[in-house]
Amino acid sequence: MLVNLIRTALARLHPRAGYVILILILEKLCSGVRYRTVLCHAPKQQEKGIPMKIGFDNNKYLAMQSAHIRERISQFDNKLYLEFGGKLFDDYHASRVLPGFQPDSKLQMLLQLKDQAEIVVVISAEDIISNKMRGDYGITYDQDVLRLIDAFQGMGLFVGSVCITMYTAAPEVEAFERRLNELNIRTFRHYKIAGYPNDVTRIVSDDGYGKNDYIETERPLVVITAPGPGSGKMAVCLSQLYHEYKRGIKAGYAKFETFPIWNIPLKHPVNLAYEAATADLNDVNMIDPFHLEAYGKTTVNYNRDVEIFPVLNAMFERIYGKSPYKSPTDMGVNMAGNCICDDEACKEASNQEIIRRYYDSRRRALAGACSDEEVYKIEMLMNQAGITVHDRPVVDAAMKRAEETGAPAAAMELHDGRMVTGKTSDLLGACAALLLNALKELAGIPHDRPVISPAAIEPIQTLKTQYLGSKNPRLHTDEVLIALSVSAASDPDAQKALEQLPNLKGCQAHTSVMVGDVDRKQFMKLSVQATFEAKYENNSVFFPKKGV
Repeated sequence: MLVNLIRTALARLHPRAGYVILILILEKLCSGVRYRTVLCHAPKQQEKGIPMKIGFDNNKYLAMQSAHIRERISQFDNKLYLEFGGKLFDDYHASRVLPGFQPDSKLQMLLQLKDQAEIVVVISAEDIISNKMRGDYGITYDQDVLRLIDAFQGMGLFVGSVCITMYTAAPEVEAFERRLNELNIRTFRHYKIAGYPNDVTRIVSDDGYGKNDYIETERPLVVITAPGPGSGKMAVCLSQLYHEYKRGIKAGYAKFETFPIWNIPLKHPVNLAYEAATADLNDVNMIDPFHLEAYGKTTVNYNRDVEIFPVLNAMFERIYGKSPYKSPTDMGVNMAGNCICDDEACKEASNQEIIRRYYDSRRRALAGACSDEEVYKIEMLMNQAGITVHDRPVVDAAMKRAEETGAPAAAMELHDGRMVTGKTSDLLGACAALLLNALKELAGIPHDRPVISPAAIEPIQTLKTQYLGSKNPRLHTDEVLIALSVSAASDPDAQKALEQLPNLKGCQAHTSVMVGDVDRKQFMKLSVQATFEAKYENNSVFFPKKGV
């Protein structure tokens, strides 16, 4: 029967269409390995799309930031530990709240220093044990460490080692160490310190940082980075300064962190969005009291940096006799605030990010993946920003469509403000319908004009229901894209619709119910900034991931 299905696809469709259906079958049977290959070989997509509103001058940022980092390096003789806060390789949060910021901006600056630099990747043992996820990629932090190492090495950067902080001899942690060692990646252990961060005397001693492994490094600039916040990057830097001092090496420390932005208001939406992004860590933006006392100027920092500053200050005093920094703000080299060219655009983008974070926290709370306190904190941040979910236009549009149809629905706002909706039907789920309708709208194709051949849909539905055990014949977003690419082989309108995929990047979307992992991840792949109502389509406690 399965062979007959393949033969039917090959016989009834264009040769290329039959090939795609064959690949779909292989993808379903082989855990999706070949699906990405199909997309990579799809027709070339147009490079230009509907322009997004730009609020940030990225070229200015690269020039200013590079200059400040080089200046800081020159202040120390032969060793600088540079803590890279946030995402080094792909800072999508920054690109969302500062439209115009490129996700790889930090990496581009680092490449200019690659002959002098080496990278140490830091991960907390607690994050390994808890299988903490990186939301934008849907992978665990330990998997992301390997991804980052591959990415850095692939661009010619030297990765010296991995440091596991908050070390505990759990089976998951030991297994991760063995895996790294098998890949010839050195690992080092840093431990919990009693009284951290307030007991400075104990911390800056052989009973504190002295118990940590000394991370052996080779180059003058050591970049400390991690998969996400709360990994212990600053503590690694401080521990290394202590060990370098014991070895007679005068090493320095600096911090490169995009958020919070020190020279914009404390309650600016960009800074509030950072608090929303780190709500699980209980980070709080605050006025830097040390900077205010030293210079009489108001600047913004966050609680962990303020709390750790006395420790860093004490360390520098022990090493040099005098600290080079008077405040946490002094430690940083962040020039992002000077490169905002449209404040209103950044405020609007940041408000949308706060709302997205709110919906994501509710989604994870429903799945038991985060606490109610995290949800409450983001609600408080929304109050401070003066926004509600109704300030996200796609929310009301999706809920209205769902009420009209009596079934799950979805909405998407295109970059020019046009609103597109999708409803549940016998053929398509709400997300798949939304995706198809958005592509047709962008291509200027009438909505009553079909762009997917029934001959492309039927084999997929047959595969799902007869061979893969699915009770739902409706196509999901990945399947509708494959069906569209099949039709594009012989239908010019389908080809036009397919070519609009790049124009979905950065569009806002919302669904009236929770969606399955397939649709959620497909939105992420397309860079659609989607949110989902925290309720299931069916009131089932046995299938917690069931959605549209």
